[in-house]
Amino acid sequence: MRVLITGATGLIGGEIVKLCHQKNIDVNYLTTSKSKILQKENYKGFYWNPKANDIDTECFADVDAIIHLAGATVSNRWTKAYKKEILNSRKDTTALLIDTLKGMPHNVKQIVSASAIGIYPDSLVNYYDQSFNEYSNSFLGEVVQVWEGAVDEFSKLNITVSKIRIGLVLSDKGGALQEMVKPIKLGVGAAFGSGKQWQSWVHIEDLSSLFLYVLQNNLNGVYNGVAPNPVSNQELTKTIANVLNKPLFLPNIPRFVMKLILGEMHTILFESQRVSSKKVESQGFYFKYHHLEPALENLLK
Repeated sequence: MRVLITGATGLIGGEIVKLCHQKNIDVNYLTTSKSKILQKENYKGFYWNPKANDIDTECFADVDAIIHLAGATVSNRWTKAYKKEILNSRKDTTALLIDTLKGMPHNVKQIVSASAIGIYPDSLVNYYDQSFNEYSNSFLGEVVQVWEGAVDEFSKLNITVSKIRIGLVLSDKGGALQEMVKPIKLGVGAAFGSGKQWQSWVHIEDLSSLFLYVLQNNLNGVYNGVAPNPVSNQELTKTIANVLNKPLFLPNIPRFVMKLILGEMHTILFESQRVSSKKVESQGFYFKYHHLEPALENLLK
């Protein structure tokens, strides 16, 4: 089997590539950086420039499926121009893949695309599964709706469409967890706002396994990429501190402070989404890290 991965050199992509190679799945990958192009039998790089509508069509040679992760990070300040880039990076990359496949013979049977739990409305009481069809009116809610809508167009090419709505990814190689760890290690860690907002998290190892499980079992539709036991922001902060053996004595950080520092992007820290993983579990997927503390022990010790 050979898969084409967009975003292969990112945090999640790198983990999926590693797992593909463990399972003897060959990888083609697309990159906007010519210096990142390698040509090995099981790992072949190809150049693309979605802004210029440019793609090396050789990337589809012998490819059975696509894992689509590409998109500008939401962790930069949301200026008007950058918000446009966040949206366009998801629309343009997806449209370029679809338009290219329309015009050529190919063997692609499935796409497994990244999505995000930001599509669910902010709530302290709801427990969201994939059947919930009211969407968040936040900027992130808009991004995910546009993203998923673009990916759905693959179905017109008789390609199975699978989407994984990703929660807070916990990794020892970067991402949100490492940013949370920094102030706690310095003894100045604190929860945000009330601390009651739900954080639906997932260990990066489980997330990459989930992508390949959905692919190898040809599961279509939407799946939540979150562990079975979400926690509050307060509990997350406290558990990180416990695992690191650091004290937490500062009061919670008020919302207005983070708004001053981060602008509109601060909403990422305060939105609450308690999200269910039952659908993918009912399809036989098992989470190695289903509780927070063992996941953090694995990543931080």
